Amino acid sequence: MAAIASLQSAMASLSLTSNSFFGQRVSFPLSHSPVKITDKQCQISMKRKECKPNSLPVLHKMHVKVGDTVKVISGHEKGKIGEITRLFKHNSTVIIEAPIHSSNVMLYSKEQNIASRVGHKILDDGSRVRYLIKTGEIIDSAENWKKVVKEKQSEKEEKTN
Repeated sequence: MAAIASLQSAMASLSLTSNSFFGQRVSFPLSHSPVKITDKQCQISMKRKECKPNSLPVLHKMHVKVGDTVKVISGHEKGKIGEITRLFKHNSTVIIEAPIHSSNVMLYSKEQNIASRVGHKILDDGSRVRYLIKTGEIIDSAENWKKVVKEKQSEKEEKTN
């Protein structure tokens, strides 16, 4: 016990040269405690994101999909209509012409020229589809998905040629 007290007093009187730290005293910790890091940072970007225990980002559920026609309802581009080309589920961002948060877009009916919220219903054959609430127009039909897939394949072929 006396050894610890003498060591503490010797450390307290120790100071650095006047040009570093302006002559402030240096204190050394007596016990070495391991540093525990509990807040994990996602590897997807430099900003802090909410992560799962395995350090992967939380993927948010979105009301739109690639190929949907949407209308921008908020922001600088308000009123513009376009088709979604890419989704980022970790931060709920969609790309139409530029990145925009998914809450700032609304599904749009080309036939009736009206923006509407999306609903879900089960058809007679048991398939679950999305539809526009205002118009009743079904968005998720097999024909629409085939069109989207064909368009993507043709775009890839054009880019490679």
